[in-house]
Amino acid sequence: MVSISGSKKLKRQMAPQFWGITRKDKRFVVTVRPGPHKKEYSVPTAVFLRDMLKIVTSLREAKTAIYSGKVKIDGVVRKSLHHAIGLMDVVELENVKEIYRLVPTDGKLLKPIKINEAEKSKKLVRVVSKTTINSGKTQIGFHDGRSTITDTKVNVGDTCLIQIPEIKIIETIKLESGYQGLVTRGINAGEIGKIESLEEGTFILPKRVVLALEDRKIEIPADIIMPIGKEGPVIQIK
Repeated sequence: MVSISGSKKLKRQMAPQFWGITRKDKRFVVTVRPGPHKKEYSVPTAVFLRDMLKIVTSLREAKTAIYSGKVKIDGVVRKSLHHAIGLMDVVELENVKEIYRLVPTDGKLLKPIKINEAEKSKKLVRVVSKTTINSGKTQIGFHDGRSTITDTKVNVGDTCLIQIPEIKIIETIKLESGYQGLVTRGINAGEIGKIESLEEGTFILPKRVVLALEDRKIEIPADIIMPIGKEGPVIQIK
């Protein structure tokens, strides 16, 4: 049998803080396998159930729930302990009425929030790549590893509101001044402000966004800003 690349475990001391695990327990913890999100910006399904939600008390219980198909991520059943759950992913659990979305909050990279059932089929995804294919249509790639072929006019940095799991684009939100932006990483993770201007990148500096928060203005790299709407978020992120 072919082995899947990547280690199955990680030293607890090296795990990201937002996982919420204890540091002086067992030496190792399950880790994220290569998948839709980068390792440093995601949490494995088993850790999400046991340490973030605390809906199970042990890895054995997490295995039972996951292997029996009781966990859906973005509308698809996932049966891996190591599947990466990341920014804006929607998690449903069998026999549990709460539905969760992972968002940045209070400086933390990822935190689960409860959302309404009506929103479980909607997700915000940031456009990270754009390619013109032979038919003249555009193939766009999103931050969660998905891609789709579309006639919709979008640019890298824009956000699409999609229907999951079909990847149907419902609305496009531009990375432009006047729109609301969510900070996805860094010490300001979870902050929402108005995009005032965009600064073009140079040989040394990346493209940057000037974001007006309630009490201050910050200038941060454009790749950690996610446009979320004109007047406010188009879906629940708080």
